[in-house]
Amino acid sequence: MRRSLLDILACPVCKGDLILEVEEEDEEEIIKGKLICKNCNVEYPIEDGIPNMLPPDVREKVESS
Repeated sequence: MRRSLLDILACPVCKGDLILEVEEEDEEEIIKGKLICKNCNVEYPIEDGIPNMLPPDVREKVESS
């Protein structure tokens, strides 16, 4: 995920602003980390450079099936 995406992403649950926490990045993008909503504290993981913006309840259903 490129840092510039943070300017256009919003929490799908409440439309709030997101805070970025980086665990791993290279010169071009964030490889691993998470986006955290300032308003509702929902976390969205970033894995292999891709942010998973599914709401938690939907994400759990997808992961369990």
